[in-house]
Amino acid sequence: MTELNAKQEEFAKALFKAYDTNTPLNEDDWKGVVTDDDTAYAVQDEVVKLKGKPTAGYKVSLTSKETQDMFDADSPLYGQQVAERFLQSPADVDLTTLNEPLLEVELAFRAKEDLKPTDSLEDLFHKVTVAGDLELPDARFVNWFPDLGKYNVMSDCAVGGLVVYGEERDADKAFASVDDAANVHAVLYKDGEKLKDGVSSEVLGNPFKSLQWLVQKLADQGKTFKKGQMVSSGTFVLPPKLTAGKWEVKFDQGFGDVVVNAK
Repeated sequence: MTELNAKQEEFAKALFKAYDTNTPLNEDDWKGVVTDDDTAYAVQDEVVKLKGKPTAGYKVSLTSKETQDMFDADSPLYGQQVAERFLQSPADVDLTTLNEPLLEVELAFRAKEDLKPTDSLEDLFHKVTVAGDLELPDARFVNWFPDLGKYNVMSDCAVGGLVVYGEERDADKAFASVDDAANVHAVLYKDGEKLKDGVSSEVLGNPFKSLQWLVQKLADQGKTFKKGQMVSSGTFVLPPKLTAGKWEVKFDQGFGDVVVNAK
């Protein structure tokens, strides 16, 4: 267990206050406070403890080479989320309650039973539900994207904002096989105008690999991905800034549409 020094404890409290009051921090005030992965996750754990609510799920970030290169990373990272940060589509989002949100097109998984680090991709395929989602990343820092340092991203619960998810289906009914999860195509619209499209293979080649990475990473830290918890597994596209309007993503393979009305 990584012990935090006084400055790192202060950082965790500042992150929680920024989250609680929606008053962002200046990164220059906190540069160099956290300089390794283990300490960053320990700060994140402290922030979650200060929220006083159980972890309802996770988000996985840096699941493509492009995003890893942006943050000088060689692996994904995760952030813990509380229940009120997961919303069913269609969702109305008040932009004044967020800082500087982005928008990402993803697949979300929910565990039907506790997941184990020994689970194969095939095991996971039978143990989760799957849904299309729009994730709204948001940091507790001003002018954070794309220059926020990796360790501050990790400390800040992987810049978790909101996750808006569509209809959930058993994964082994939604897909004929694990491999099919790599071939979900999605098109993103803003106020009816097509902005971007992407495919789920952008997420580590297959979003189930993102889920497996998370389950194993949590186990390394003495944690369990528990029954009922959800994860937004990684973006198909580079995220645009979330602005006022109707955002809609249309998925194929029966996942339907996911809608965010930002005001």
